[in-house]
Amino acid sequence: MKPTRIVIIAKAPIPGFVKTRLIPALGPDRAAGLARRMCEHAVHVAVDADIGVVELCVSPTPSDPAWHQLALPDRLIWSDQGGGDLGARMARAAERTIRGGESVLLIGTDCPALSATHLREAAHALHEHDTALAPTADGGYALLGLRHFHPLLFDNMPWSTETVAFETLCRLGRLGWTVKNLRRMHDIDEPADLKWLPQGWRSEADPFVPG
Repeated sequence: MKPTRIVIIAKAPIPGFVKTRLIPALGPDRAAGLARRMCEHAVHVAVDADIGVVELCVSPTPSDPAWHQLALPDRLIWSDQGGGDLGARMARAAERTIRGGESVLLIGTDCPALSATHLREAAHALHEHDTALAPTADGGYALLGLRHFHPLLFDNMPWSTETVAFETLCRLGRLGWTVKNLRRMHDIDEPADLKWLPQGWRSEADPFVPG
């Protein structure tokens, strides 16, 4: 049975570079602050899941000073996303991991609802299914688990639209791969999504919620 690696696709919390769709509500600095908190949360959840190697696949490169401000555990493998659109960057990470003999759980940092339990459930699902998918309410997905690689799942995908999860499922069907659908979650991309932040993040004193 192949081991499973969690690969977190992450952007550095640089104002104006990350969470740009939240800037109208939060401003660039507070949007970046929220991105930092979500990135730290995602990494700690992945480590707590304790299912295998946790890799932080980042943009800009791991040597960028912006990464030094995050409170992250030492138990991490770092990698550079490289160029191309989101699909190209995810495909590169997935193919490298699978060719190395591991299954992969691809996640981002935008879904605080994604827990260690969900990650363990997805990893377990890959013992019996080719893929695992955790859809999000906006039509995307928070997690894609794969035992095999195929570029069809990443090439010319309409990223950041409401059809990503549906299109991914259609392509999985074309490949004839089995899929375990996990429960739908909410990610944090638009100002209207801020209400889905964890309760402890939404207190009146929290600097991320607009007044």
